[in-house]
Amino acid sequence: MREWEQELADSVNTALRARQLTRVRELLIDHDADQVVRLLEREDAADRAVMYRLLDRDRALDVFELLNAGMRAELFQGLRDEDVTHVFEQLDPDDRAQLVDELPAGVAQKLMSGLSARERELTAPVLGYSKGSIGRHMSTEYVRLLPHLTLGDALSHVRHRGRSAETVYLLPVTDEQRRVRGVVGLRELILGSPDVLVSEVMVEPKFAHATDHAELAAREMVDAGLLAVPVADSEDRLVGVLTVDDASRILEQAEDEDAARQGASEPLGRPYLATPVLGIVRSRVVWLLVLAVSALLTVQVLGAFEATLEQVTTLALFIPLLTGTAGNTGSQAATTVTRALALGEVTKRDILVVAWREVRVGLILGSLLGALGLTLGTAVFGIGLGAVIGLTLVAICTLAATVGGAMPILARAVRADPAVFSTPFISTFCDATSLIIYFVMATWILQL
Repeated sequence: MREWEQELADSVNTALRARQLTRVRELLIDHDADQVVRLLEREDAADRAVMYRLLDRDRALDVFELLNAGMRAELFQGLRDEDVTHVFEQLDPDDRAQLVDELPAGVAQKLMSGLSARERELTAPVLGYSKGSIGRHMSTEYVRLLPHLTLGDALSHVRHRGRSAETVYLLPVTDEQRRVRGVVGLRELILGSPDVLVSEVMVEPKFAHATDHAELAAREMVDAGLLAVPVADSEDRLVGVLTVDDASRILEQAEDEDAARQGASEPLGRPYLATPVLGIVRSRVVWLLVLAVSALLTVQVLGAFEATLEQVTTLALFIPLLTGTAGNTGSQAATTVTRALALGEVTKRDILVVAWREVRVGLILGSLLGALGLTLGTAVFGIGLGAVIGLTLVAICTLAATVGGAMPILARAVRADPAVFSTPFISTFCDATSLIIYFVMATWILQL
């Protein structure tokens, strides 16, 4: 946070503590919605609701739309009924659907029943699709064109209907049965001859199906550099549009989830300072318990080779080096492949190709580290122990890279989150297997 923003936050906080609400309003009125959101994220739920109620209605809606779904739901609990009803009515259908997911069922039902007939009709199709689908993120406020319209008539139609639409920069073209036939950019409408038909300037559509996985559909759209794409049902009938800002938000949320799970925790779902302490605890405790239990496997391995350690106590010195190297190698491979899966560069059918590539990568990395381990180990502890360390590094790097590369793809195949397997489980697996390889090598080479 920049210095002036910190000073502003301190001033707002001081005024809130003293309950100088007029002063708080004066501090907020000169700053844009983004800056107000950053201030709200630093306050607890009660003060956040107080600050929000000090905003005028139009500004309050702009601020509300910038909050994430978790904070929106929490803020609703602290607002008056009339404020809640007004904000809920003014939201876009896709934002309204995401908020409904975060609210208690009774509250959500009450809010939906209080909507105007038009807004309820716009929101119902979005709620009809599963949470992980692109249909849950589409907007049902759009302008569609018919192929037989002239560009002049089409432009008049956009002027008449476009004010309430989510976007008019890319317009879907459908037949009378609403089946998607093409798309037309606003540029073509404005610059084209008014007498030319829409069918003559429309281009082949790239569209998503409402049941498609949200992250994959959003990734394809962003990679294609599109401002919007039509969303169709199973019969290719238009049901909504997905805009680039919604696609970017989907990808941002997915990356936040991946980053959290790679660090063995669950995503917070809201800014750090706005998350209650118990919420942070809940996001971490489950994974810590799982990893603590799985780490018992490493203890069991050490117990099984206790006699070997008693004969050559020097072996214990290298355990942290070997387990750390194995875990890091596996995590590197898993992170790379998880990213490739998210970008669509790798599919489930590529598991053998990926595994073979990681075998070679691991072997080369292991050979480099093994040569270093052999040289230093021999210089300090003798050729026997140097050979054990060198060969163990070759073996564990090869195994860790192969398993680390394959596990995210296996996770995707069984419909699990690949990020879950990127660090926590692979690190534990590599710790145990590296110890087994190490002690087997020591027993064989040193004749223990």
